[in-house]
Amino acid sequence: MRRVLTQVVATLAVLTTMGAAHGPNTMEKTSKPDQPNQTASATLKPTVKKTKAYEVGPASWYGKFFHGKQTASGETYNMYEMTAAHPDLPLGTRLKVTNLKNDKSVVVRVNDRGPMVPGRIIDLSYGAAQELGFTAKGVQRVRLDIVPGDSPAMSAGLR
Repeated sequence: MRRVLTQVVATLAVLTTMGAAHGPNTMEKTSKPDQPNQTASATLKPTVKKTKAYEVGPASWYGKFFHGKQTASGETYNMYEMTAAHPDLPLGTRLKVTNLKNDKSVVVRVNDRGPMVPGRIIDLSYGAAQELGFTAKGVQRVRLDIVPGDSPAMSAGLR
């Protein structure tokens, strides 16, 4: 039994040292300080930073019935402008809205409150929904990202 245990321990020791690093490969060509290493820079791929969405969920749109009426911001609703109704983001916040079905996106400005249907995260103007390609369907799953800049959401600490 002792002999078997010794053999198992010896085999494990050999296996674990087989994959151990032995320091830098001194046979590799090193670049001189005045010459960039061409092979290293050519193989590196730029990384795209993935940001966390502000919100993801179903979006709807509103149009003709509300066209010309006053919004929560006090301006007149124009169904062809790139605007939206959101329940709690500050009025004036700019959002990038991405249709998750076709990957189309548009930037809208929050100028109204809504949606009035429970479960939906945003109501888009007809023009915005048309750009995103879901006016015929009526409801589509979207991703909302706050656009940085002079948006009131930035001064409210929403990032």
